[in-house]
Amino acid sequence: MTDTERLSAREFLALLTDPATFTELPSPTRESAPDGPLAWQGYDASRARAAERTGESESVVCGTASVLGTQAVLIAFEFGFLGGSLGERTGDRLEAAYGHAREQGLPVVPLVSTGGSRMQEGMLALTQLQRVARQSALTREAGLPQIAVLRDPTTGGGWATLGAGADIVLALPDAQVGFAGSRVRPPDADPSAYTAEAQVANGAADVVVPATELRETLGLWLRLLTDGGKRRGTGGHALGGVGDTPVPRSGTEPAPVPHALGAGDLPRTGWEAVQRARSPQRPRAEAYLDAYFTRRLALSGDRCGGTDPGMLCGFGERDGRTVAFAAQAGTATRPAGYRTAARLIRLADRLGIPVLTLVDTPGAANDAEAERQGAGAAIAELFGAVAAARTPITTLVIGEGGSGGALALAAPGNTYATPDGYFSVIAPELAAAILKRPPQQAEPTADQLRIRPQDLVDLGVIRGISGPPPRGHGM
Repeated sequence: MTDTERLSAREFLALLTDPATFTELPSPTRESAPDGPLAWQGYDASRARAAERTGESESVVCGTASVLGTQAVLIAFEFGFLGGSLGERTGDRLEAAYGHAREQGLPVVPLVSTGGSRMQEGMLALTQLQRVARQSALTREAGLPQIAVLRDPTTGGGWATLGAGADIVLALPDAQVGFAGSRVRPPDADPSAYTAEAQVANGAADVVVPATELRETLGLWLRLLTDGGKRRGTGGHALGGVGDTPVPRSGTEPAPVPHALGAGDLPRTGWEAVQRARSPQRPRAEAYLDAYFTRRLALSGDRCGGTDPGMLCGFGERDGRTVAFAAQAGTATRPAGYRTAARLIRLADRLGIPVLTLVDTPGAANDAEAERQGAGAAIAELFGAVAAARTPITTLVIGEGGSGGALALAAPGNTYATPDGYFSVIAPELAAAILKRPPQQAEPTADQLRIRPQDLVDLGVIRGISGPPPRGHGM
């Protein structure tokens, strides 16, 4: 099968689900007037032809199945049935599927392929989007993950609810994805903007997955996100005062602190701490994540039009349980990076999954474009997400901890540092400049700021210093 080949709903379900595990949910019944609520001439005939052509009675097939051993509710769109459009009966099925997911405590996986709302039912069709949004919101409140798979095409209200509204959005290569379908967008519109790849680049979807890898990727996502769901309702910690150490409730233990991968000795001076943190030889976030997790998956994008490759976010498996991560990769963090980290923390909190954050940035990006993208608001959003989180957050400073741009990712009362890390209210060079000192005074200024790991412990800013792993052991 090629990635762009359009399979039927049941063929696509068979591609993704474990053999003989799919059980279709009962379809709600609805009486309707001849040719539907608008008496649209020929509507009944169109439905009959669609049913004969596809073997389906509506544009979605809903049921339960397992994907690599994890049970889920799957909603597969049948594009051959009136373009996978949403009508009242479609809304009935979707509402019933989401309700069943909540009753059984199962994740929801929409397999989207739709041209939008059904014209032959007018505004009654369009209002089905409100029903879908309500069901998605209730499922979110129930602490159940939603993972969408975008097929070709995914446009209109189906994209703007079931697709873009999911927690994780996977897409097939070259799929047409966008709110405007090909027949309604401006004639001079760039078609490349309406693709799965463009939606990933713009932060609206997480990753493009080849069809041959989709079952394995979806199965791992389900496993990781439902592992946290098993602890739903028991995890997290109560919010305390400033400086309080979070005390996790029974059921959700904090993520273990990673071992330091770089130097084991502590810096003698503040300037040495700065030099070590800025050294290109020092291990970066990717090395820590590789050593910490047996396997992991990344989410990407702030859902506001941006991405930041300098902020690595996702979920991974460690010692058989799921841990979420948000890690700075040593660059100045963009507004999209802060929003993506906030998105990650809110999702992990809702699912009862502990979070590990790795701090490593010279500071927040401060160029004009960052200001236009709302740098201050994005940092505030992340501070708020960390402060409001009920799930435990563990932080390790692995390199530079530059001002508020680094502190926003740090857990109050549960932050550690490696011997290669430092935390400072401002870079020593900038502090010297503000104090009108000559550039050569940056070194003694670094000592005055007390930014070494051991200084931070003495000041009560961090809980401790992470050492190297025991000989012969990984993280």
